[in-house]
Amino acid sequence: MPSGFIIRKNQYYDSVFLMGISKRISDLPGVQQNAVLMGSETNKGLLASIGIHDSQIDTAQPNDLVVAVVADMPQVVSEALGKLDDFLLGGVQTATTANPHSLEEGLAQKPNANLAVISVPGEYAAREARKALEAGLNVFLFSDNVSIADELALKQFATEKKLLVMGPDCGTSLIGGVGIGFANVIRKGSIGAIGAAGTGLQEFTSQIHNAGLGISHAIGTGGHDLSDQIGGLTTFAALDALEADSQTKVIVVISKPPGAKTFARLIERFKLSTKPIIGCFLGTHPETKSTAEVYLRASTIDEAVQLAKKSVGGENAASDSSFTPEELGWISREKTAWGSGQKYLRGLFAGGTFCYQSQQIFRNAHIVIHSNTPLDLKDALQDASHSIEHSLVDMGSDEFTLGKPHPMIDGTLRKQRILTEARDPQISVLLLDFILGYNASMDPVGELLDAILEARQVVEKRGGHLSVIASLCGTEGDPQDFKLQAKLLKEAGVIVFHSNARAASFCCELIK
Repeated sequence: MPSGFIIRKNQYYDSVFLMGISKRISDLPGVQQNAVLMGSETNKGLLASIGIHDSQIDTAQPNDLVVAVVADMPQVVSEALGKLDDFLLGGVQTATTANPHSLEEGLAQKPNANLAVISVPGEYAAREARKALEAGLNVFLFSDNVSIADELALKQFATEKKLLVMGPDCGTSLIGGVGIGFANVIRKGSIGAIGAAGTGLQEFTSQIHNAGLGISHAIGTGGHDLSDQIGGLTTFAALDALEADSQTKVIVVISKPPGAKTFARLIERFKLSTKPIIGCFLGTHPETKSTAEVYLRASTIDEAVQLAKKSVGGENAASDSSFTPEELGWISREKTAWGSGQKYLRGLFAGGTFCYQSQQIFRNAHIVIHSNTPLDLKDALQDASHSIEHSLVDMGSDEFTLGKPHPMIDGTLRKQRILTEARDPQISVLLLDFILGYNASMDPVGELLDAILEARQVVEKRGGHLSVIASLCGTEGDPQDFKLQAKLLKEAGVIVFHSNARAASFCCELIK
């Protein structure tokens, strides 16, 4: 296919900004692939992987912007690259008028700041985070591809200085009502949260808001924090901070399974807490009674919400997981419409936590699920781009996002994968998630709607029926218009739930 590239010397932009530019280029008709990257050695390798090679790229420096496009026709490549200045200018104009180019310039403009948000290529992120810590700032580290050794060193240094490092690869935090990264519009309240999972925090805080309650702070830790290599350094610091916060009445910890040694230390820390603790460790098996008595255990994010509501004097924590007569009718209707040979579920997730929680729900229902991020390595997909039998795929994992926008920002890869799955004559159920909030796509449903309709048509032409189930994470205050997003899905025949756990449980009933 025709391709081309542009190099802009000494034009540095952070990764969040560049993901937005990549999204705008991918929306242009005829564009098949694009990469909008700084000229680091890692990124040069990513360009090579999509067939972009040139001696000019080889000599590009980390402060040089490289934009590459692969398209149907040469004129599409030229037109896409020709729009680059407009895209860059449009992005800059939407930013703040105070646009510092270094930490020092930022501190000169805001000398009372106590938090730095860092979004630079992974190989430079640790250095910038260290500089911020040395300046006495807490750090929100959005960057990924930071080594475990660098993460440990940063967090040990932060512990010495009594500061927080949220991350690396931290997707979400809410500090004093202000969202950082991917965050929803959430009212302030008395429930504190700590999360090693960005979309897990978004789901929890959104459900708390939708229940009429609020969040004091939601502190993201990064996905490796509770591993035995890191030892939960940010989690322990966050527990101390929330215990010291007078507004916080209950603390909720949401995570994938911690390392065994770190989990044992965490339980001992829970015993010392002066406030109620709710733990939701997705993918783990129930602990012994003695361990479970130390904190309130939730097996899903929905259960964590119910327990948190009860802890602050809300409604009873009992959560009815059964389905309404109307929902049971949907199950019967969908199964009846399937054709001969349709039997497999395919889940395509923008939120990694949702992929993980869904696997847990299916495992508890004794349904074997394959995944690129499996609960058990024996169920790993050999090729993440090819589903087998029942499969749940985290489209936000590294193999899909290296050099490309995250699916929460750009639905292009999920759109293509939906149509690929529809060509499998054995598919019966498609499970999707849609995540609203700041920095996410402004129309996540609209991006996938044509693909959903086309996928259903493909299956119908074979004499079958594709059941499409979706969860919608967000609040009515989010910029994407929560009600409109739900309406668009329902009008397309999609069955919509307002929690991932409910959507996954519904799919269990469909395929059992």
